[in-house]
Amino acid sequence: MIDLKYVCTELEKAARETGAFILNESKGFDITRTEKKGLNDFVSYVDKGSEKMLVEKLSRQLPEAGFVTEEGTSKKIGLKYCWIIDPLDGTTNFLHGLHPYAISIGLKEHDEVIAGIVYEISGNESFTAWKGGGAWLNGKKIHVSKAAKLADSLVATGFPYNDLNLLDSYMKCLTYFCNHTHGIRRLGSAAIDLAYVACGRFEGFYEYGLHEWDIAAGMLLVREAGGKVSDFSGNEKGLTGKEFIAANSDVFAEFLEIVSKFMKN
Repeated sequence: MIDLKYVCTELEKAARETGAFILNESKGFDITRTEKKGLNDFVSYVDKGSEKMLVEKLSRQLPEAGFVTEEGTSKKIGLKYCWIIDPLDGTTNFLHGLHPYAISIGLKEHDEVIAGIVYEISGNESFTAWKGGGAWLNGKKIHVSKAAKLADSLVATGFPYNDLNLLDSYMKCLTYFCNHTHGIRRLGSAAIDLAYVACGRFEGFYEYGLHEWDIAAGMLLVREAGGKVSDFSGNEKGLTGKEFIAANSDVFAEFLEIVSKFMKN
């Protein structure tokens, strides 16, 4: 049995050290040194370099663990434990010199995320959580907001960038939230959106077309902070990011009903 609180302490060290590298590389970054993975899907040497740093650091921390990484710098398989790594969530923001962007790392035991961190680099905010241990921001415990109605909520989302098949439904859903909430925010990093739901800055978040590395740490943060997560049908297990919502526990049912109404059509 591993000490999950200690794991998070070491995770924070690794994320902060790697974050310092990313922040330093952001100074005078040359956007022409960027590769294109797909439609509006970019990667730079900073993504790859930071991922290699994290893989090296985490391999020392838990040698038996495998990896699922966005940039594919390690394909090691672990029988019990697996690190889920997004080395730079918000790459497009980074490329354009725009904040925020973050490091997101989750640790899975078999199929369950048991520890995680979202480190928002420019704000120096470290969101950590471990199973049964609550959610924390720079060492202080955090909770989802107490808003009880969608009408009193601030909602976050991510705009579709390469899978446009549900764009019409998405825009109808967006229009509804524009008319029935305090507003919509789009930060450009799903990991940060989820961290902000966990600490009560947002009441809800929804997006489709994400990946496991986008949500692994963030969904644990939300759950440990007292919130709920699911896909658009309300399923709470086996979440991959293809469909994803998160909200505080009081707003969740109403939020899910609206997202499902528009996005499942």
